[in-house]
Amino acid sequence: MKKIAFATALTLAASPVFAASTNPLSAHFWSLHNTNLVVWLAFLLFIAILFYYKVPGLIGGFLDSRAEGIRSELNEAKALREEAQTLLASYERKQKDVQVQAARIVENAKEEAERAAVQAKDDIKSSIARRVAAAEDQITSAQQAAVNEVRDSAITVAIGAARDVVAAQLTAADANKLIDDAIADVAAKLH
Repeated sequence: MKKIAFATALTLAASPVFAASTNPLSAHFWSLHNTNLVVWLAFLLFIAILFYYKVPGLIGGFLDSRAEGIRSELNEAKALREEAQTLLASYERKQKDVQVQAARIVENAKEEAERAAVQAKDDIKSSIARRVAAAEDQITSAQQAAVNEVRDSAITVAIGAARDVVAAQLTAADANKLIDDAIADVAAKLH
């Protein structure tokens, strides 16, 4: 039975009567055996279902929301770009300020170094002058010490000579009298 139905279907499909017609005014065009009509009706039904469930509105709303999201992302990107440019300009100004300040610091350091060099030269000159003065004082002290030593030696020699002369001319009685006078003189000075 299945074989007969299949053979009949093949015969009907091959016959020119049931062939698809492209003329909409022909009777065969409006038959459900015409695949062009069935596809056309299915397409219209599909479009009708899409409109019934408001799919174009949903797609439009989705596209609008997506466009709005992209627009907001673009605005945010513009704002970020402007902020970045502002920050870049700020950092460039700061860099210029730092360069000017660094140049000023270098200039001040050079001036300070020159002042320190002049001060060091002055300090060296004053140190040399103090050392020369100290050396001259030492020389003067040494000369004075030498003079004092020569004088002390002369006094010692003179005392020794005087003692010898006095000892040669001094008698024992005169010596005792001089000793007594000296003891009385010391006793008077101590009290």
